[in-house]
Amino acid sequence: MSKIKKIFSNKFKKPYILAEAGVNHECSMKNAIKMIDLAVSARADGIKFQYYKAEKIASIYSPAYWDTQKEKIKSQYELFKKYDKFTYKNFKTLQLHCKKRKIDFLCTPFDFESAKELNSLVDVFKISSSDITNKPFIEYISKFKKPIILSTGASNMKEIRRALSWISLPKKKIMLLHCILSYPTKNKDANLGMINDLQLNFPKIKIGYSDHTEPGNMNVTNLAFNLGCVLVEKHFTFNKKLKGNDHYHSADKNDLINLRNSLSENKLILGSMKKKVIEAEKKSRIYARRSIVANDFIKKNKKILKKDLTFKRPGTGIEPFHLEKVVGKISKKDIKKDALLKFKDLI
Repeated sequence: MSKIKKIFSNKFKKPYILAEAGVNHECSMKNAIKMIDLAVSARADGIKFQYYKAEKIASIYSPAYWDTQKEKIKSQYELFKKYDKFTYKNFKTLQLHCKKRKIDFLCTPFDFESAKELNSLVDVFKISSSDITNKPFIEYISKFKKPIILSTGASNMKEIRRALSWISLPKKKIMLLHCILSYPTKNKDANLGMINDLQLNFPKIKIGYSDHTEPGNMNVTNLAFNLGCVLVEKHFTFNKKLKGNDHYHSADKNDLINLRNSLSENKLILGSMKKKVIEAEKKSRIYARRSIVANDFIKKNKKILKKDLTFKRPGTGIEPFHLEKVVGKISKKDIKKDALLKFKDLI
């Protein structure tokens, strides 16, 4: 079973890192294979590509919505046309390489034909934020009966609920990704607090995060996991210095290694999600708590009064909440001042 499927069956316990290769391979199989290998060495759990044809995703009149200082192309159609050369055969080869390298293969379809072709290659379907109002497309993907990851960028709660109503799957087979549809996303716009809103509104649905902030120290991505996200999707490149497209706001191998290391440390620090006494506290539990002790010398056969008692460490004697059971008892022997009382010495 793939790691991504284990998330939906609650069998995957560590934070899932999804390296979003997108089209950063620039239509080069050599680059795409290299990105898979880099993702493996960075200990990512999965790598995701995108499958589309420009003429099926954007009108020739579609304007840019990204930072045109970083990506000079000002037409969505022209940008998509530049990177839409991969076919089913290419993705099949990439899927087989992922299988060989033991990393999950994911790929986002952007039209009906690509979804149909990808069905034989993926365990889980990812639906882009851009399609959250695309009822025919969501219903079509839903018919494959595979788990669905739905990004929620630039949408409100009403739109999310409406999109979910088109998915004919149990809630346990759906994941929502908090996402800000802005490239790159400024840290002040990340709004990770919205993760909590998704958790409160959809308690039976798994919540993740699709991150478009620039890598930096990966604090944004790290925080998303700490807020309870089971998966984080991070744009990924083999060379951050390349111009255009997603390279400028993508993580590289070293960024993902740093993320994995910090997440492992965070998971260790977070520990149990249920309040209980842990092994490291057992000694403290005994010796740092208090017991009922003699406030002064108590003679044999004396009726014990409340003023005869006080409460001091260690906690190896009678616990203070038993005070009412001790007051009024008779001492069977002399009890020294500061000595811990024991029920066996009382009648």
